[in-house]
Amino acid sequence: MRQARLITLVGRVSPVLAAAVSTSCSKPTHYAPPPPVVAVMQVHPERVAETIEFAGEVEAVRRVEVRSPVAGVIVAQPIPEGGQVAAGDVLFRIDPTTYAAVLRGAEARLAEAQARLDNATRTLARLKPLLAEHAVAQKDVDDAMAEEAGARAAVDDAKASVDRARKDLNDATIKAEISGRVGKANLVLGARVTGPAELLTTIDVLDPVRVTFRPSTQQVLAWRRDPRATQALRAGGSARVEIVMPDGVVYPEAGKLDFVAPVVDSATGTQEFRAEVANRQRLLVPGQFVRVRLEGLVRDSALLVPQRAVVQSLGRQSVYVLGAGDTVHSRDVHATAWIGQRWLIDSGLVAGDRVIVDGVQKVRPGSVAKPALAPATAPAP
Repeated sequence: MRQARLITLVGRVSPVLAAAVSTSCSKPTHYAPPPPVVAVMQVHPERVAETIEFAGEVEAVRRVEVRSPVAGVIVAQPIPEGGQVAAGDVLFRIDPTTYAAVLRGAEARLAEAQARLDNATRTLARLKPLLAEHAVAQKDVDDAMAEEAGARAAVDDAKASVDRARKDLNDATIKAEISGRVGKANLVLGARVTGPAELLTTIDVLDPVRVTFRPSTQQVLAWRRDPRATQALRAGGSARVEIVMPDGVVYPEAGKLDFVAPVVDSATGTQEFRAEVANRQRLLVPGQFVRVRLEGLVRDSALLVPQRAVVQSLGRQSVYVLGAGDTVHSRDVHATAWIGQRWLIDSGLVAGDRVIVDGVQKVRPGSVAKPALAPATAPAP
């Protein structure tokens, strides 16, 4: 009897238990995770020494093109390509045979004209006294005077021909006008030079050299609005120009600005700046691309954030900031230069913004984060 009641009771309770279990499985309890903790810093304006970097190109302080004033075959090239020359050294010799012959012919014609002039002068000297004695006609004296004048003109013309012929002969020996390094020879021994239209080689003065760079018009405009920057960045100003070699090594000699273009290049929208740099070891070569750092500038009210706070992706720079209610927002910024361990922010932030320094990988725009004070970043030295 008791066994039958127990079976009946179990049969009645089982549906209730099943329903309870089913209800508990179909409606689980969800607990929202706490907002992630992120390190935050509040940006404040600072006065900092600014270093700005540009792409630059090395140029010779002076370059001379070597051309031949005369035509002919190159018979000698005493200075090899890439060699050092002093002013007056012979670079090329053009076959002088033709020019020497022309000079001899011109000198012979000068001698003939001089002999004619001497004879005309003697004849005139004999006739003039006879005219006073009426021993000769006036026409004879006039003819003698005309002959003497014509002979003198012929001498002058012959002298000019000699000068031209001598110059052509001298020009067949092509000498260096300045001291420097010889470039590549465009014509070799045995080649025929047709005249000054053909470039033979170049001579570059390599100590010092010039380094040119081109800030944008926006950058130049910002400098012009700052009187201290304007003074520092004029030709001969206090700005220091540091060169970074292609391998990342800082060049040991600093330069000074010696030229600032007065106009903007309409093709590029930039303005040319040029610095002169000593090059005693010849490490800087014309045509070489380097990085140029401008130092000696001071910026007031600069906003700086640690480098790790700036997210760079597909040419875009951004930071995460905390807004009202600690909501995360993405903010596009323009980071222009590194100052110590920090980025200099040109636009995109305002004083008082709370920037996420650490933990950016934990957040996304629109989410909520729990701010914690970021460790202090050492200022730029």
